[in-house]
Amino acid sequence: MRFGRKRGMSAYIERRSPSTFKIQITSMVDMFVILLVFLLKSYSTSPVNVTPSDDLTLPASSSLKDPAENLKLVVSKAGIFVEDEKVLDLKDGRLDVAEVDASDTQFIRKLYEALDQQAKKSRDIASQNSELEFDGKVIMQADRSLPYEILRKVMYTSMLAGYSDVKIAVMLKE
Repeated sequence: MRFGRKRGMSAYIERRSPSTFKIQITSMVDMFVILLVFLLKSYSTSPVNVTPSDDLTLPASSSLKDPAENLKLVVSKAGIFVEDEKVLDLKDGRLDVAEVDASDTQFIRKLYEALDQQAKKSRDIASQNSELEFDGKVIMQADRSLPYEILRKVMYTSMLAGYSDVKIAVMLKE
């Protein structure tokens, strides 16, 4: 009798003791792969952040070049800005006649003064630091509904101020 009882108890212990279970991690690995792909797709290696203002609609393009760190020039319907400082006002995307030079109808005096001041700053920094040099490059953000006449005047004035390389910022077509 004793023998049967012991055997019964050991059978009970043997049935209970293999308490090993297996974790299914396949779904967790799938989740991490999806997360990794999402992060890699949304990661931007561009050191320059060009953020258009709310009232500015940039033209669309299929260009894939990343912008470089240059002077930022914004031409919106409300005004012209150099490095986030308002230089002059535009009324519904139109330039006031008083803002244009009488002797040269393509020249905008206030814009020239602001750009010339920025060029002097850049040249002073370049004279102190041999690694930097003034290259005369501008990233221009322009509203796509503005007339070409204003953009031409802005580019002409920037060229006279020493900024002859003008890149126009665009939104990527999707």
